[in-house]
Amino acid sequence: MYDTIFAKSFSRREQKRLRYGAFLFCLLIVLSLCTVIKPYLGPIHVLSLKLSLVVDTKMFMVNDTSNSPHTGKVENLLAKIIEDTKSSLHMNDAENILPEILFNDTRSSQQIAKDEENVTKNILTNGTRSSPQKAEVEEIETKKVDPLCTSEERTDFCQSRGDIRIHGKSSSVYIVSPETTLLAENISWRIRPYARKGDTHAMVQVREWSVKQVKVSQKVPQCTKNHSIPTVLFSTGGYIGNHFHDFTDVLIPLFLTSRHFNGEVQFIITDKRPWWILKYQPVLNKLSNYGIMDIDRDNEVHCFPSVSVGLKRYHKELSIDPQKYSYSMKDFRDFLRSSYSLKRVQAIKIRDDQPKKPRLLIISRQRSRSFTNIAQIAKMAKRLGFIVIITEAGGSMSSFADAVNSCDVLMGVHGAGLTNILFLPENAVFIQVLPYGSVEWLAKNDFAEPSRDMNLKYLEYKIRLEESTLIQQYPLDHIILKNPPSIGKIGWETFKTVYFDKQNVRLDVNRFKPTLLKALELLHQ
Repeated sequence: MYDTIFAKSFSRREQKRLRYGAFLFCLLIVLSLCTVIKPYLGPIHVLSLKLSLVVDTKMFMVNDTSNSPHTGKVENLLAKIIEDTKSSLHMNDAENILPEILFNDTRSSQQIAKDEENVTKNILTNGTRSSPQKAEVEEIETKKVDPLCTSEERTDFCQSRGDIRIHGKSSSVYIVSPETTLLAENISWRIRPYARKGDTHAMVQVREWSVKQVKVSQKVPQCTKNHSIPTVLFSTGGYIGNHFHDFTDVLIPLFLTSRHFNGEVQFIITDKRPWWILKYQPVLNKLSNYGIMDIDRDNEVHCFPSVSVGLKRYHKELSIDPQKYSYSMKDFRDFLRSSYSLKRVQAIKIRDDQPKKPRLLIISRQRSRSFTNIAQIAKMAKRLGFIVIITEAGGSMSSFADAVNSCDVLMGVHGAGLTNILFLPENAVFIQVLPYGSVEWLAKNDFAEPSRDMNLKYLEYKIRLEESTLIQQYPLDHIILKNPPSIGKIGWETFKTVYFDKQNVRLDVNRFKPTLLKALELLHQ
């Protein structure tokens, strides 16, 4: 019929032209449609999945055959989400998402990729509001591994929470992380849990422990004993037994590390010394409500909710930096007074109308750096108005702490026994007698500076060569007497042997008298 109409209306030449024109017009329409629809035919670069979302009578299909970097756990999780999508996706959300993709797109390819990623996140966060997979995705994306171990000037220590497993016989601490944690392989640390890092002689006497961070799927020993409280693991090796090091290397750091637990902490000791635990039982009992665990030969796997391996420590001796920690030396001294039930908080304040006399404690020594004329020193002090107590550090800690706390002035030759100034009341006077031999740097770092942080009034008396028994052992022109610093350059052990182990002190009481008078003056203030 159409051919008859065309034959009657148009010539053969005109009919031929119309056919070519129709063909060109159809071709233009096809090209135009391809240009408009093409953005929707390319791959979606973020997804590696197919979403089939039925909304009323419409169906939306997203398919990607490209290689995506976002694979693994998130991909598997998304596959699970698809199964729940039909039932859990809200209609309004779907209506908002689909038209954006299906119609009126004038975006660039870069913008398309960015918007596709936003669509994916929208589906994950909004499309499955009640889905447990949402929380899992967030956990995968946000869970990071924080540094567990800290290296400071005088100590290394590791702290962690979670699934903690400790095996004493192998000296191993396992920090077990879930599979979702972003964790590099074979993360481990080697640590000697004693707070005197850098002192080789001390640290070789401390057992080394490994702290390993592993995933739960790795081969990890299973718990044989479970504990519900945190634990602190530390060593009583090193210089343990020296009164000064007992406090500066262990007890003060242990206070810093565990005081905030208010007793709800389990102490685990490596290189255990039973006599040391007995000596400081009041302090340890005040810090922990539980018996101490000896771990070195223990073949059990003990599991805890949190662990501290090693102890925190300020780098200065017998000191705490209140700016760095939440405690100060005043807090530690208050803690000691509470541990040993010491009565006096303040030293005596002398008044002219008050007959009460101040008490002077002279710390004597038997083996070295002892006062050879201690009776003469005591006699002179009594004449000045002191009540004099002479005692040697050692024996019962509780009894000795009580004796120190009862006094207003403490004096002694430089040595570990002076550590007992910790038990003095506030505003008491501390007199450090320096033996011959250029020991000023030790005296300053070990006791002079720490005593000021303890709110004590510090005095120093440096003996002359004539007051040292070294003058009886060496001729006056000997290098030991003429040039002590040169002996120090030979090495610490040589210096210690000469000036600490082989020297005693005979105080010139007349020369020392002004120091005691100054102590009385300070007690008046």
